[in-house]
Amino acid sequence: MVVGHIRMHPRPVGRFHAFALAAMVPLFLGAWLCDFAYWSSHQIEWSNFASWLTAGGLVFGAVALLCALVDIARAGARGASLTLAMLLLATWVLGFINALVHARDAWAVMPTGLILSVIVALLACASALVGFTHLRAGAMS
Repeated sequence: MVVGHIRMHPRPVGRFHAFALAAMVPLFLGAWLCDFAYWSSHQIEWSNFASWLTAGGLVFGAVALLCALVDIARAGARGASLTLAMLLLATWVLGFINALVHARDAWAVMPTGLILSVIVALLACASALVGFTHLRAGAMS
């Protein structure tokens, strides 16, 4: 598309969306591993690590969700774009609930925090899989 003398790419935020998807996954996986370490060792610091990793995953998850919503607004609701947006929304909502669980006293985090961390990490992996499989680089926003 050409606007005036400026050539515009139809989806300029594709790499940024890919970065947000890729950054979200290890943060949520790390939270899951930290919760598992806390569950097996009862060292409270692991719960603090999981809390911070969950917060970081929420930041990148929000960016990825925003990019997915922009993609839907630009191109309309397609199958893969809509699936990705729904997965990211579910990931973010459950991740936020997980962050609220981790905001409690460290002894009150288990087992709910571990279960939520497992679910959120699996949803984040599924989101990245859908995002990188069905939405090609350059076509993904």
